[in-house]
Formats: sequence, C-alpha cells, structure tokens
Amino acid sequence: MAFVDDVNKALTDAMRARDERRLSTLRMLKSALVNRSVERGHTLDDHEATQVVATLIKQRRESIEQFTKGGRQELADKEAAEIKVLEGYLPPAVSMEEVEQVVADAIAETGAAGPKDLGKVMKAALARLAGKTVEGKLVNEVVRKKLGG
Repeated sequence: MAFVDDVNKALTDAMRARDERRLSTLRMLKSALVNRSVERGHTLDDHEATQVVATLIKQRRESIEQFTKGGRQELADKEAAEIKVLEGYLPPAVSMEEVEQVVADAIAETGAAGPKDLGKVMKAALARLAGKTVEGKLVNEVVRKKLGG
C-alpha cells in the first residue's frame, strides 16, 4: 500500500506546485493502479504496482516511436516527459553485467545447449530478475547472443 500512498502524496504536491505535466502523468498512473486493483480484486502490493509503472513506460516508448515516424515531435516530447516522471517510481535499472551474469546462471541451471532452449532460459532469467527494472527485450538479446542464436 506504500506505493499507492507515495503516488497520492506526489499527486497532492504536483497540485500545490501547479505542475500540470507531472499532475496529468500522476493522475494517469493513479488511474492505472486503481484499474489494475479492481481487475485483480485486491489492493496491489509494491511489486504489482511497479509492474503497472513498467507497462505504462513501455506503452509510452511505443507511442514515441509511432509519433516520431508520423512526424509528431511535440507528442513524442510529451510522452518522453511522462516517461521521466514514471521512471521515478521504478527501482534502479539492472546493469548489463548483472543481466549477463543472471543469463549465464540461468543457462547453467537449465542446461541449455542452443537456440532451441531460449524459452527455458528466458523463463529462468526473468524469474531471477523479478522485481528489478529490466526490459525483457534486453534479456532476450543477451540470451540469444549467449546461446548462439
């Protein structure tokens, strides 16, 4: 519940500071948290809440890509500003060295021999990285490189 309380406090602070960009981003975050809570039928723990934030960031990155392709730089800039606000609610990102170590451990654990074992290694690696900020795409690239795929 502490995560939702932090968001509510930040929302109040943004209202007092009249920071419209931060305020709209935090309102969107709070709405997404409430929606997920209703969906799940219980209050979200901190891990579930950070998953919501990560999903929102991923959506914003995809939107930036589309807006840039469409020549709508002002909308891409708005999405980038929202990402900056949302990233403040995620734990620090995992280093590349740590990702490589986790993948190496997952390969050893699963006994993976080649590209056909990608799924097993991904599952093991992502389980070890649960609760940390890391993109699945990055993990997938490291796994493919190490398995020779």
